[in-house]
Amino acid sequence: MSVRILLFGLGCCGLIISAPFVGSGLQGEESHFILTQLRIPRVLLGALVGASMGLCGAAYQALFDNPLATPSTVGTTAGAALGALAVLVLFPGARSGLPMVALAAFAGALLVTFAIAAIAASGRASINDVLLAGIAITLATGAITTGLQFQADMASTFEAVRWSLGHLSQVGYRGVILLSPIVLLCAVALLCQVRALEAMLGGEDRAHSQGVNVRRTRTICLAFGAVSVGACVAWCGPIAFVGLIVPHLVRLSMGASRRILLPMSALVGAAFLVCCDALARWVLPGQDLPVGVVTATLGAPLLVFLVTRRHSS
Repeated sequence: MSVRILLFGLGCCGLIISAPFVGSGLQGEESHFILTQLRIPRVLLGALVGASMGLCGAAYQALFDNPLATPSTVGTTAGAALGALAVLVLFPGARSGLPMVALAAFAGALLVTFAIAAIAASGRASINDVLLAGIAITLATGAITTGLQFQADMASTFEAVRWSLGHLSQVGYRGVILLSPIVLLCAVALLCQVRALEAMLGGEDRAHSQGVNVRRTRTICLAFGAVSVGACVAWCGPIAFVGLIVPHLVRLSMGASRRILLPMSALVGAAFLVCCDALARWVLPGQDLPVGVVTATLGAPLLVFLVTRRHSS
């Protein structure tokens, strides 16, 4: 197992390192600018966002003991999307002010997920009730988002749809600098819950008997997962399937142990999103295909394949 993990990790790191060189050839005087100010920042941003979504997806699936649980199903992504789209639609001038859109998305993600965290911390709801509440909030925010787009003008609707597809395009390292401390802090907080999540494999009663504070674990995982994913969605838009696919892939390859699942989901998530973005640049060079389109296109059939393989084995 240790050899498999080492080879898997080295392969993921190799994919991330080689990604800036995928695409049209780098020639001429502009090659240095393209490599250092466009491609490398994009790869670093993709690695951060992919690691966040992979780790949070694995933590949520372990917490809810449900392979379909992700930040999307508990409302984090929908809350962020509602906040950002509300600004884009209601304040058309904000299209040129990305920080305002990002702050609104971050606030929406925190508002929705802290509501879910409050339900989880109350002690009156089971873990399945918390998941159902998240799905209900996701559906409600989706309906409000659709209503906002219906009332918007053509330009605002186009910008809102473009943002909702997810993207990693940027010039310079601003996004990397802003997201790095948030993602790393939340990753440390989630990885510190590995022992508690491992104990919850046998059920909440068994976890209680081993001295695990289940309510505290729920609140920490939901809150820090919301902050991490909310920040990523605020900057890049919602990127589908990463938090759902990656934990499945790691679980089938290396088992369900939380001590392996969480850190490897972060690494594989980083490599997966970077590869998807490199594929987007290679398929349509110079046209900036949104990476969310690629992750959804690859993620849906890959999920079907993984599920059918698991049931046939």
